[in-house]
Amino acid sequence: MNKVNNISGVVDLKLMANTLRQDILKALHEAGSGHAAGALGMADIFTALYFNIANIDPGDVSWSGRDRIVLSNGHICPVLYAAMAHAGYFPVKELMTLRKFGGRLHGHPHNEALPGLENSSGPLGQGISIAAGMALAAKMKSQEHTVYCLMGDGEINEGQPWEAFMFSAAKKLDNLIVIIDRNYIQIDGNTEEVMPLDPLDKKFEAFNFHVIEIDGNDMAAVLSALADAKKVTGKPVCIIANTVPGKGVSFMERKHEWHGKVPDAGQLEKALEELDEERAGLEGSA
Repeated sequence: MNKVNNISGVVDLKLMANTLRQDILKALHEAGSGHAAGALGMADIFTALYFNIANIDPGDVSWSGRDRIVLSNGHICPVLYAAMAHAGYFPVKELMTLRKFGGRLHGHPHNEALPGLENSSGPLGQGISIAAGMALAAKMKSQEHTVYCLMGDGEINEGQPWEAFMFSAAKKLDNLIVIIDRNYIQIDGNTEEVMPLDPLDKKFEAFNFHVIEIDGNDMAAVLSALADAKKVTGKPVCIIANTVPGKGVSFMERKHEWHGKVPDAGQLEKALEELDEERAGLEGSA
């Protein structure tokens, strides 16, 4: 159970994910640069982690028993920052300082700038090596926390992640849960046209991971997968989360052009209107 910010109901978690999406868009518009599609697509995963699954305490960021949440594809950090702000790591109003000079919310996370960040990220592919090291260290110290590593599918085109995956399986790091944002887009287009990854599940199984594949925008499925992942013993887990890039905004969804693009004033207004409509529907179903 989340130590401080537990939200148990699926509808309430969906409402929080909606809030994160709205704040992501506002912050990106204010910044004038950044990455929209991946951040929006991963809002459900980050909501589940920060408000239900992960054992964390925003009031004590150095607590040794906390779960570690490692973001590897650092460019989707607007969703990380939005989740952290609403969880209580820093004031929500600070989200509007994204990418501003002198601010703490860098365009790629810098863990010395913001308490609560577990790692700095920017160079793609490195997060899993950091997370595997954390997981091994926990094993060596007989600590029982879980390390969650969130990765983009495009970044696993690189060789370094696969070395780290082999290492994780060799060391039987069953305290490591890797979550792949399988949205099929990267900056140059569709992943299967740039550097085909499928069958991704078979690749991870061949690397001795326990694999769970889900709809990453289905909150109930996300919660179930994360709960099941924690029960696995003897090997690391990979959750392949099939997400919709730009989720919640019709003109952004599944369009790779929004990988590194932000909404202008008119687009922001339309996007927020769509998310408000979704929110009204959720509130009506509560």
